[in-house]
Amino acid sequence: MDHSHHMGMSPVENSTAGHHHPDTSASHSHGGGDSNMMMMQMTFYFGFKNVELLFSGLVINTAGEMAGAFVGVFLLAMFYEGLKIARESLLRKSQVSIRYNSMPVPGPNGTILMETHKTVGQQMLSFPHLLQTVLHIIQVVISYFLMLIFMTYNGYLCIAVAAGAGTGYFLFSWKKAVVVDITEHCH
Repeated sequence: MDHSHHMGMSPVENSTAGHHHPDTSASHSHGGGDSNMMMMQMTFYFGFKNVELLFSGLVINTAGEMAGAFVGVFLLAMFYEGLKIARESLLRKSQVSIRYNSMPVPGPNGTILMETHKTVGQQMLSFPHLLQTVLHIIQVVISYFLMLIFMTYNGYLCIAVAAGAGTGYFLFSWKKAVVVDITEHCH
């Protein structure tokens, strides 16, 4: 396919640029000559006709399908936020070794104070660690799905991702234990 229109080159100059495709269709297709592929939208838009959702066979064509996709994406984003909080909670419950270390630190007027730090760990070959690994894989896959959904640039789907993530954070993170270090001055 002739890409000379991208850089203002002639077809002969462009063929030596290392990015040459045989002319297979009138559209800018990188799909091996499939002329039925849709162009990727590169700006935000609000529509529900011919919106591909993650897979080529999953195409939204009606307002009802878009409403269903909105709800599904919203719930997926909420689930993602809940999964993050659940993994943190499981990690806290599965910590098996707790060690306390004390170290001297200078205090006021030349005194020495003892500061205690808590160190926790877990074993690599344990069920909790295996569960954390599987949940991490699921979390990564869902996060990439949400990113790809957002990259459709469909306004409805982008709103579903953002609103679902925000709602999930609101519903699940309020239980999250926050540890505040009173010696930290960069708040």
